[in-house]
Amino acid sequence: MELIPAIDLMGGRCVRLRQGDFAAETRYPVSPESLYDRYADMGPRWLHVIDLDGARDGAQVHLPVIEELARRGPLRLQVGGGLRERAAVDRTLSLGVSRVVIGSLAVTDPNCVASWLQQLGPDAVVLAFDVRIDARGTPRLVTHGWTERSPVALWDAVARYVTAGLKHVLCTDVARDGAMTGPNLDLYADAVCRFPEIEWQASGGIRDAGDLRALEACGVAAAVSGRALLEDRMTLEELKPFLPGG
Repeated sequence: MELIPAIDLMGGRCVRLRQGDFAAETRYPVSPESLYDRYADMGPRWLHVIDLDGARDGAQVHLPVIEELARRGPLRLQVGGGLRERAAVDRTLSLGVSRVVIGSLAVTDPNCVASWLQQLGPDAVVLAFDVRIDARGTPRLVTHGWTERSPVALWDAVARYVTAGLKHVLCTDVARDGAMTGPNLDLYADAVCRFPEIEWQASGGIRDAGDLRALEACGVAAAVSGRALLEDRMTLEELKPFLPGG
């Protein structure tokens, strides 16, 4: 399992939200460029960048920042937020971004997104399925920057895309995101069991290296971490097993 650091952008700043609530924003006194350099020095292969304004409003806001990050190297970027038209996807990839993150549209227009998967190739697209666990324990999707709930279950959403060649899925338990309560291990173990051919990326709730080891035991391909890394809750020595060459 590999670690993927995350940068969330809102209003031009690096932020974290608590449980997907745009009113529960924590701002960090570091520029996106400086944070990129800090993460690049750690030695991961990938960086996860989300335009939260774009995710909420449906139109990209932070393209100049994303373009600058893509120029810096050596990290490969996977970028999401506001990618609801093919033109926006193509524009983002043209900046040097390696992989686009498709969220809301993957829920609302699966036929369209399946065609993108087939045209762009499975390694250029990661589908981001954000979930809230219902009273029966079923992960139900949320969209549009976590502001709208869908009756669709995670498992049904993923099954729609298997024949289109889906390879990468980023799954976030919104209730855990930014809450520092630990990841939803049952969710990810179930996901890997149901769809072992998918390279699952786990997000939400990571507190420390113990959580990374627990996610690795679940069989996920990657863990996306934001707040724990921003707040230096894990040492580089602890992170080495989840970095290339570690």
